[in-house]
Amino acid sequence: MLPRLALPPSPAVLVVLALAFVAPGLVGHDPWRAFDVIAIEIAHQMHLSGDWVVPRIAGEAWLEDPPLYHWLALAFAKAFGWLLGFHNAARLASGVAMLAALWFLYLAARHSAVPGSAAGASASVAGVRDAASEVSVRRGAGAAATLLLLGAVGLMVHAHEAVPALATLAASCAALFFLVVSDKKPVKTGIAFGASLGIAFLATGPTVPAVLGATALLAHLACEEWRGARALRFLAPAAAACSVIAVSWPLALYLRSPELAQSWWFGATHPRGEFGANLRYYLSVASWFAWPAWPLAVWSAWTLRRESRTPRIFVPLCAALLGLPAIAYLGPRQDINVIVLLAPLALLGAHGVARLRRGAANALDWFGVMTFSFFAGLIWLGYVAMMTGLPPKVANNFARSAPGFLPQFEPLAFAAALALTAAWLYLAFFSAPSPARGVTRWAAGVTLLWGAFATLWMPWADHLKSYNGVALQLKSVLPARPDCIAQRELAAPQRAALSFHAGIRTEAVTAGAQTSCRYLIVQGHPRQETTPGPGWRKLADVGRPGDRGERYRLYRQGPR
Repeated sequence: MLPRLALPPSPAVLVVLALAFVAPGLVGHDPWRAFDVIAIEIAHQMHLSGDWVVPRIAGEAWLEDPPLYHWLALAFAKAFGWLLGFHNAARLASGVAMLAALWFLYLAARHSAVPGSAAGASASVAGVRDAASEVSVRRGAGAAATLLLLGAVGLMVHAHEAVPALATLAASCAALFFLVVSDKKPVKTGIAFGASLGIAFLATGPTVPAVLGATALLAHLACEEWRGARALRFLAPAAAACSVIAVSWPLALYLRSPELAQSWWFGATHPRGEFGANLRYYLSVASWFAWPAWPLAVWSAWTLRRESRTPRIFVPLCAALLGLPAIAYLGPRQDINVIVLLAPLALLGAHGVARLRRGAANALDWFGVMTFSFFAGLIWLGYVAMMTGLPPKVANNFARSAPGFLPQFEPLAFAAALALTAAWLYLAFFSAPSPARGVTRWAAGVTLLWGAFATLWMPWADHLKSYNGVALQLKSVLPARPDCIAQRELAAPQRAALSFHAGIRTEAVTAGAQTSCRYLIVQGHPRQETTPGPGWRKLADVGRPGDRGERYRLYRQGPR
């Protein structure tokens, strides 16, 4: 019999679990649609132009997010691009951000696990009878918070994409840690807290700094143990540090182009979408995106309601309650914005794991084991079908959905998937009974599911999702240096993909409008085609393998 895994897991086990979640799928595939390809293209444009101030895709300014994440991605691309390729190396920034977020959240939960100051609590408070049991409580809370963030369903894919929100997640976890230890060296922790908010501002804008800044101010007013002269000694340096860092890039952008600076600020501070509709959308998305952190956070808030004015409960609860209306007010409706809520929900939910009733804990444990075992089995079944052709019906489904894909056996990927599956079986059968078993198995199940997909199915998924083939096909029928290429209905991710893979830069033209460009790319539905007008002839009609929703048609104006 193998020895049982002691729970909550030790820091060493958490490190292994975090690496097993972060590493698979971070490299080894082309930029994918939406956030991934846009961020990589921005970093690539910075690399080509040397302009680190104005983010651009396909040569045009793109001011949805400030550029801090892209600076970090470019730094990794310059350091490791020769080994991994530009896009794979740039995506390492996401892995570093995820590991930093997990580490700071672990520290925040450890230091806020026991009521009282971070310097130490009375042995009689909340059942803590001696120093050893206090250490155990802190370790359990730190592990629970880490596992809840690892197990967030919405992070399963986004954590492995080039997403600026991951830098904000890391900064918000750091800010929460420095806030919960603000009674120790308030000036230094205040500077670190403010710097974290400034970094969050430079990653995705003012939403997270506003939410956590307001949380810090309200906490120092509402929590009795934080009132007094120390409050000012923490808040004043925090405000100064945040302001200095946050204003750096907007000032540089303003000095470069006041029009671009004003355009960015307008987009960052003005709502997109109606508040009620946005709120309903985010409530719906958060119900699965932040699972299982949010039900445990609700349970913690209820069971510890008598401690609602203590920092360890008030801070994450206030941050979550302020964060939801903030993202609903500003919009737009994108699931990635829910990442703002993950850190406070995981921090608050960590305090409720040890207090779960046995039935609820067993239900979460059973549901996680059954769900992830079932879906991992499906992934293995699909892999066997791709490799062997058996069972024929499953193999035919894969072949039909990805025309032209030729599966190849990769020993290292296969060995990694086997190791993940063996580790899952060990957790399923040899983990000791504990209130933390449910969240441990859930986080391990998310790791297994993503890891198995990334090691076994990634070539097939990349064949479907990559725009590399589309870009190269269009480039093959274009002259070496076309004067200009117009585009109609070409979305930002597609423009970014064509620019990154093939250097194709386009100029927007509305339907019915005239253009002086001799070439025109139109994105449309496979069954529908609206010709640009007389004098245009089609040179190419391409799309991704198995894509039933997008075609890219290249036209040339003028005689043959």
